[in-house]
Amino acid sequence: MNRKAVPVLVALGLILAVIAGFFGVRFLERYIPTNEQADRTQLLGVKENEVALYLNEELQEAKGIFMEGQTYLPIDWVNSNLNERFYWDRMEKLLVYALPDSIVYADHTTKGTTGKPLIWVNGDGVYLSVGLVANYTDIRVAAYDGARNKRMFINNKWDPVTVATVKKNGNVRVKGGVKSPIVTWISKGNKVTVLESMGRWDKVRTEDGFVGYVKHRRLGKFSDETPVSTFKAPVYKNISMDEPVSLAWHQMTTPAGNASFDRVTASMKGVNVISPTWYELTDNEGNYRSLADAEYVKKAHNKGLKVWALISNFSKDVNTEILLAKTSTRRRLIESLMAETEKYGFDGINLDFEGIKEEAGVPYIQFIRELSIFCREKGIVLSVDNYVPVPGNEFYNRKEQGIVADYVIVMGYDEHYAGGDAGSVASLSYVENGIKDTLLEVPKEKIIQALPFYTRVWTVDSGNKTSSSSLGIAKAKEWVSENKVKLQWLNESGQYYGELQTKEGIKKIWMEEERSIGLKMDLIRRYDLAGVAFWKLGFEPADLWDVVQLEKK
Repeated sequence: MNRKAVPVLVALGLILAVIAGFFGVRFLERYIPTNEQADRTQLLGVKENEVALYLNEELQEAKGIFMEGQTYLPIDWVNSNLNERFYWDRMEKLLVYALPDSIVYADHTTKGTTGKPLIWVNGDGVYLSVGLVANYTDIRVAAYDGARNKRMFINNKWDPVTVATVKKNGNVRVKGGVKSPIVTWISKGNKVTVLESMGRWDKVRTEDGFVGYVKHRRLGKFSDETPVSTFKAPVYKNISMDEPVSLAWHQMTTPAGNASFDRVTASMKGVNVISPTWYELTDNEGNYRSLADAEYVKKAHNKGLKVWALISNFSKDVNTEILLAKTSTRRRLIESLMAETEKYGFDGINLDFEGIKEEAGVPYIQFIRELSIFCREKGIVLSVDNYVPVPGNEFYNRKEQGIVADYVIVMGYDEHYAGGDAGSVASLSYVENGIKDTLLEVPKEKIIQALPFYTRVWTVDSGNKTSSSSLGIAKAKEWVSENKVKLQWLNESGQYYGELQTKEGIKKIWMEEERSIGLKMDLIRRYDLAGVAFWKLGFEPADLWDVVQLEKK
């Protein structure tokens, strides 16, 4: 061999060795599994006595606390994710739970069957024992709160789950990959719940209560198992009329209004429920003004009418979020209303709470739950008035109303209202969309669609300032006739429209009359709703009653 070639070969060998070493290191870095153990405390995000919470295998931001040998769950998290019916009265420091036929109360001194507190109050935080939550909620719980890294799995879904038996020992890692730290390990014969299959790696929940990734080849055949619930859900028995509801509100502001019964019902046809506006709350302590009259009820019954007394929150001295927040106030108001039903013998209560703030939403629904118990016991119909669903009024919680109340009334009017822009009070599409959106949350057997017996005459002045006045349909017809307003039919709104130039400005009207109301009645029939309601008696021409008849089923 040429001596000159030796150094070249040596150099080449060194280069090859360096290259081999480089790729060998890279190979080791990439393909040789790490034995690094995951920091479980950091992974679960818990410290001291905190308990990591998994809901349907997803790690939650909220944490439970471990006290006196058991786990407590934050009530806000429980309300949002598991069961909204746990009501915490922050003013009276009382937990209230309304069942269909009774109310359960507890405070921080109340003990469970184990002799441990059911509630843990920590500063502003309120926590419920897992046992208490599970007693009233359709969930299954797997607790690992005796371990150093405390964790708990809660499931409220009962769909089939995929499971597999481990066929070869292996590590469960934080992520899919051999370089990811090890969370725990599995042994042959263990069973895992497969959360997600990703080809080479599967996301699993292990028997020892960890979530991580394992190589697919270490698992046996997949199969589905359907969890079985033993929870007995409460049954809400509702009162319903044996024919479609046809309700007419009778507005009155003084006791003398009761004397107008004969007059406002003289031409009425097909109505089977009358709702006098008898009760108006007057303060935040549950006191109210009453216009109730026993003779009125007697007359209505003699005429074959049910009487659903209305109670409203319209007084400027009432802050509904304050009024209903206190359990003692709600209780006093309900007991008083029940005494009124005994005294006057009316057949139902109609709640007409309008303009409430979002912070009043939760206590308002709690009030409806509690009131429904006493109405159910006495055979009194409970109906609740609601706006058309729009973004921003979801807190009226129509879904829960549809469970605990007997009827949910949709006020299909004030699409354009006093103080707003000129337009229809209740266009056809507005009413139909209100029906459709309510049906997403409330069964049709409970929905009563309310229609307007009024419209508005709008005035737009030279400065483009808009004002309006409300007119009953009968008066609106007179106004159109007296002013010789030419009307044209608008297919889009399902109404006649007319305008008039005056000294004050342009006057505009979107008419409600037999044809427009008839189209809305067609919607009620098409969607097979529980009935119809009208605001208000005395606004209608006599001929309109022939249009609003609902056929008995």
